[in-house]
Parts: sequence; structure tokens; C-alpha cells
Amino acid sequence: MNTDVIYSSLGADPDLGELVEMFVQEMPDRVSALETQAQSRDWAQLTRTAHQLKGAAGSYGFHALTPLAARLEHSARAGQQEDQILASLADLLDLCRRVRAGAPQADDDHCAAPRSELP
Repeated sequence: MNTDVIYSSLGADPDLGELVEMFVQEMPDRVSALETQAQSRDWAQLTRTAHQLKGAAGSYGFHALTPLAARLEHSARAGQQEDQILASLADLLDLCRRVRAGAPQADDDHCAAPRSELP
């Protein structure tokens, strides 16, 4: 299981940071709803929740969640085998649990080049 945190591409935006923070604060409720829907095998509601999360995640700058939410939405809507739906759900929930508000610190950003290497 990957434990790297996921930041919004909008997290450092002074105008949108508060909205991103609200989205992150609401994520445990979304995770709980998805888990409850899967446990009760309510695939129709799971499809709707995945669809909503797909749009919201992209809107709030969490683009990594969008394809996984789309995959879950498709799996549940298409009536795929339960194990496929649950695997899609597990992948999405893994990412959902790693979202954070704000922006990565320089020492957290593994892709950033050290200042001495910048042109």
C-alpha cells in the first residue's frame, strides 16, 4: 500500500485553498459512504457517489482520483463482477485516504530539483 500523500494542484492558491481544505475535510464522509454502499451492495448508489467524486476531485485539483473514480463508476454501472467492483473501490479508497490540503513542502516534493541545479 502506497502511503505518499496527495496534494491538490490548487492547494497553494490563496483564493482556492480554503475550498480545497473543505473538500479534504469532507473526504472521510465520502470514504465512509462508499464503504457502506459497497457493504450493502447498493451498486446504483455507489455508481452515483463515484460519479460525484469523479467530478469533484477534478474540480478541486485532485486529478489522480478522477480516473479511479471513473473506473469504479464504470465497473458498478456495467454490472461487472463483484470482485472487480470491490478492487476498483479499494484502489480509489487508497487514494482518497491520502489527500491532504495545502501544498507539499520543498523537502516533500520528490520531483523538485535542488535549487543549485535550477538554471
